[in-house]
Amino acid sequence: MRALLVYAAFPRTYWGFQHGLPIAGKRASLPPLGLVTLAAHLPAGFELRLVDMNIEPLTDEHLRWADVLLVGGMRIQTPSMHAVLGRARARGAAGPVTVVGGPAATTSPEDFPDADVVFRGEVEGRADSLVRAIEARLAARGSERPPEILDAPGCLPEISTGPLPRFDLLDLGAYASMCLQYSRGCPFRCEFCDIIEIFGRVARVKAPEQVLAELGALHELGYRGTLFFVDDNFIGNLREVKKLLPRLRQWQEERGRPLELYTEASVNLARDPELVRAMVQSGFTSVFVGIESPSPDVLRDAGKSQNARVDLVQAVETLTRGGLEVMGGFIVGFDGDGPEIFEAQLRFLADAPIPLAMVGVLTALPGTALWRRLEREGRLRADSNGDQFGRPNYKPAMNEETLLRGYADLLSRLYSPDGYLRRCEAYLRLSPAAARTGVRPGGVAILARAIVRLGLFGSRRRHFWSLLGQAVRRSPRTISWAIGHAIQGEHLIRYTREDVLPRIQVAIEELRAGAAEPACTAG
Repeated sequence: MRALLVYAAFPRTYWGFQHGLPIAGKRASLPPLGLVTLAAHLPAGFELRLVDMNIEPLTDEHLRWADVLLVGGMRIQTPSMHAVLGRARARGAAGPVTVVGGPAATTSPEDFPDADVVFRGEVEGRADSLVRAIEARLAARGSERPPEILDAPGCLPEISTGPLPRFDLLDLGAYASMCLQYSRGCPFRCEFCDIIEIFGRVARVKAPEQVLAELGALHELGYRGTLFFVDDNFIGNLREVKKLLPRLRQWQEERGRPLELYTEASVNLARDPELVRAMVQSGFTSVFVGIESPSPDVLRDAGKSQNARVDLVQAVETLTRGGLEVMGGFIVGFDGDGPEIFEAQLRFLADAPIPLAMVGVLTALPGTALWRRLEREGRLRADSNGDQFGRPNYKPAMNEETLLRGYADLLSRLYSPDGYLRRCEAYLRLSPAAARTGVRPGGVAILARAIVRLGLFGSRRRHFWSLLGQAVRRSPRTISWAIGHAIQGEHLIRYTREDVLPRIQVAIEELRAGAAEPACTAG
């Protein structure tokens, strides 16, 4: 059977770094780990091709070739997923059987009436049922049937061992970073988070041998560079992660430390200096932390009590001094937020060593405790267009125009050239230079492109040279960090100015024009 795995296209996003990728010589930020994991579980008799629409187009030849089309993506990729399904359906009886899976299909299977099969949840232990569903649809090809939803309620499979992801299907050189998953699940109870709904509140982990085998597969394919452990909370199982890290450190040292690692973790990491040290020694250089709010009361109301129990400013400084750059996630629009939240967030971030500060308006994700509460309260909006920079998908407690205006002002100040440079400089002052890895393969070419595009012809030349000068004075080891963050900043600043602020302004103008209040729904 000929199986075509398609990763749907992302729109331009903060995390996509689309304005910076050409300078880095890359076409996408991250590969489709979910699809190459799925590929490893399909029968050996399947002939596989993978198309990542973020690095190459999906062609008619691809669709003619395929017996089955397996499309994956997150909610933000849903429009592209539907476009792919539509192209397959347009081929009629000659078209492939269509399967959708991944986070979007798992949380909102009803959104995919145009697929033959909707696969919800994790693939481990369930590949046979997927293959049977595909074969049944192939046998009935040409007949109209509603989608078959493959579900396994409460199924949280063992992931300690398994087949290696099919990294060989990827064009490794097209991506800014590779990725690997160590764990699934998180022990905390954040009201707005869908991870605990999808993967559970017990962090299931892979055995160290499995992790090292996956790293080894990438290494044998010639990959060197950055690698993202995509876990939503890398330290969700403290006992097990402390077993992994010494093995990971040894693996890195035996191979000349070929990988620079980053991940996501809860803020309680800062309370365990030995764990921070072990992560840095294993090659971790940065960590995304969901800080969310400087208000302890808001954090407790949102179920994020672990953040309310620590001094967040001190935690960020502790991690930075320990050798981990903090990438911070922040939210505005909680029920406990008043108009003062925007200045409070700005005060927290203005001089913080957090160059990458992602701030979003609270979103009610399907299946979360927040969604269920707002549904009970009749506050969900029936006609939300899903734009993360448009009107929220619920009726906020704060005046909506105040929320959107404050959000726009906060972003414009955070991602002004001066604001971004100030946070980069704060990081350089606090971070130990020894934590950086120096120049990676390809770094000289990236440096040359950055100097030409940002340092000679860029509109923010002064900021580029200021950051590079700070790095040179700090340590030669931080030069490559400065170049990377200049490239990153180019995207963040341009995307904020060219995409985000205009979209927020459209939403504000709709409100000011007296657009009718969208109906609320209880379902």
